[in-house]
Amino acid sequence: MTNAECLAKYERYLTDEKKTSKNTLSSYLRDIRQFGEYLDAGAGEAYTEADEDELFAYIEHLRTIGKSVATVSRNIASLKNFYGWMKLQGFVDEIPTGRLVPEKATHKLPEVLTAQEVELLLEQPECTDRKGYRDKAMLELLYATGIRVTELISLDVTDVNLSAGIINCRGRDKIRSIPLYPAALKALKDYIDFIRPDMIATPAERSLFVNVSGERMSRQGFWKIVKSYQQKAGIEKDITPHTLRHSFATHLLENGADLRSIQEMLGHADISSTQIYSQLVKKQLKDVYNKAHPRAV
Repeated sequence: MTNAECLAKYERYLTDEKKTSKNTLSSYLRDIRQFGEYLDAGAGEAYTEADEDELFAYIEHLRTIGKSVATVSRNIASLKNFYGWMKLQGFVDEIPTGRLVPEKATHKLPEVLTAQEVELLLEQPECTDRKGYRDKAMLELLYATGIRVTELISLDVTDVNLSAGIINCRGRDKIRSIPLYPAALKALKDYIDFIRPDMIATPAERSLFVNVSGERMSRQGFWKIVKSYQQKAGIEKDITPHTLRHSFATHLLENGADLRSIQEMLGHADISSTQIYSQLVKKQLKDVYNKAHPRAV
């Protein structure tokens, strides 16, 4: 059985029996195909002939050419699954992946803006036309609430309660109500009352934020908006829409908010996801100490 035939059988197994998602299927097949190319470039061995030493050498090869810890770990998982299937099918007598142990990836702390950088970014939209009012409302709302970009563009106009000063955000598993600070509330009210009615394509449009065609804003569209105002503000940090979410959480923590409240507003299912901001604040304090204390140099 050739490597191509073996891979085709594996693909059918993942698709028909395991009902593997499209993204996972693509990752598995890509990793196994690249391993086959590595074998072809060497001794021309088949998947069924590769032994433990060959697999170990391949993983070392991935590390040598600069693949990230996450990529190497994913390849190890792919190979383990592949050879587990091969053993079940009787294509190999033993599973040759015993020496392959995924490394623990180091978690990089998220990039955040300083309070001054946030102010600078929020000052960029000019409320002189419809786009400026809309962009101002979107940026203010994102920093005011810390919601995910997908949640932001999924908001309907009925999710906003201007009189109560809150939005109702439909998260992954529940709806959460998040308050708005006065500047964000004003920007949102101005947009809803005076701008949105002229931007929507039809009166039946439910989307809170719409593009120039009057339809729901896309993730890509909002990403471009953020990047354009980053450049306009002259901020050198690599800002993404998620940067404002990280900045929201970090600034709340710096100013005395408790982790549980931040967890609730962010919509984290597990407090451990929120605790990364504690690490970030501690790191910033240490950096300040090392720069400012006369005996820290």
